[in-house]
Amino acid sequence: QVQLVESGGGLVQAGGSLRLSCAASRRTFSTSTMGWFRRAPGKEREFVASIRWSGGSTAYADSVKGRFTISRDNAKNTVNLQMNSLKPEDTAVYYCAAGIGTSYMHWGQGTQVTVSS
Repeated sequence: QVQLVESGGGLVQAGGSLRLSCAASRRTFSTSTMGWFRRAPGKEREFVASIRWSGGSTAYADSVKGRFTISRDNAKNTVNLQMNSLKPEDTAVYYCAAGIGTSYMHWGQGTQVTVSS
């Protein structure tokens, strides 16, 4: 069973930065993609960014392009999300996920990000 543990959430002022990390309990050999999702209060969960273990190709939601950067460390089985120029609308619980392509079957417990105006 793959376990994903997020860290790095917190409270930050608008315009500030946070770095989220996701540690996998073991190498997810059965998966090809790691992703970050978020759920804001009263809203559906939405895709934020993804990265492939092999090759490192990335994808981003339009709302975060140019502000967020996803990266991975294959040796440490970790995936990071650098979030810059944060906005109040980025406030949400952020979840790390592992899957194949765009199908995610392993999820972390989430970490809260709050951006004050």
